[in-house]
Amino acid sequence: MKTALVTGSSGFVGYFTSLALLDAGWRVVGIDSMSDYYDVTLKQRRQEMLLEHAQFQVVNDKIETPGVLLTLFEQHRPDIVIHLAAQAGVRHSIQMPRAYVEANLMGTFELLEAARTFPPKHMLLASSSSVYGANTKLPYAETDKVDTQMSFYAATKKATENLAHSYAHLYNLPTTMYRFFTVYGPWGRPDMAHFKFTRAILNGDPIDVYNHGKMQRDFTYVDDLVASILALADAIPDPANPVEGDSISPNAPFRVVNIGNDSPVKLLDFIAAIETACGREAIKTFHDIQPGDVPATWADATLLHTLTGQRPVTPIATGIQHFVDWYRDYYKV
Repeated sequence: MKTALVTGSSGFVGYFTSLALLDAGWRVVGIDSMSDYYDVTLKQRRQEMLLEHAQFQVVNDKIETPGVLLTLFEQHRPDIVIHLAAQAGVRHSIQMPRAYVEANLMGTFELLEAARTFPPKHMLLASSSSVYGANTKLPYAETDKVDTQMSFYAATKKATENLAHSYAHLYNLPTTMYRFFTVYGPWGRPDMAHFKFTRAILNGDPIDVYNHGKMQRDFTYVDDLVASILALADAIPDPANPVEGDSISPNAPFRVVNIGNDSPVKLLDFIAAIETACGREAIKTFHDIQPGDVPATWADATLLHTLTGQRPVTPIATGIQHFVDWYRDYYKV
């Protein structure tokens, strides 16, 4: 039985990724710090559901704790590693930057050190569309220059890409970095827009709409994202065999891949989908754009399709309805 190590296994994406691997017949070893960045009971419930599977086990610790990941690699010798653990949130990184250094930079360093000692067949590490920063060319392509991050969170994610490339080159570690584009769905984080808007609308509270609604996001439903992650696990980068439009490094088994819907949605249309699913109109309070935010994201997902045949397909109305249905059931509203 093949073994996957999933960091951040009790997180939003980590839970669904671990579940999909288990359903596909993998043994999954998870690690999660169960941090209190948001409601820990959500993480506990996700973890409880994963533990119902005989082939899942988990360690609750911080990935940046020296030696923790090295021990897991030595004990389990994972075939693949899916690195999802990170301190998330653009706005939170302004108030608590040290948390991002510790989890995103030091945590990834500990992972890479463990991997060079006990090399897996493929490393898959999460990055973010926020690394495109102040780029104005849309859609974003993996081969675009990305030197103008707009938030400290984005800067740490770009730094993890650089760290991973150096280890891929020095130690011949096949590595894929995937850049997520605004993932949403059931069991999401409470600090995410679809969660906050749904809660406010159902409670009759106003919602904050930034940049006066003149925002666009390439929303990606979580099931589409996970299907792409698992498909990329088999697309091991080989510099000697690039594909058309590849982002593969010329001197390392290292590639960057966008995972996005390739179809940006206007913020006000996104809110309208939530209003429809909730059966209520939102009370909107308009504001200027927040520090660190960008007005639009848009993934060029051509490389993802070339490598895997996958394309995110869930329409925004369908995905939002799934989320609102889950929210009403979970919170009994």
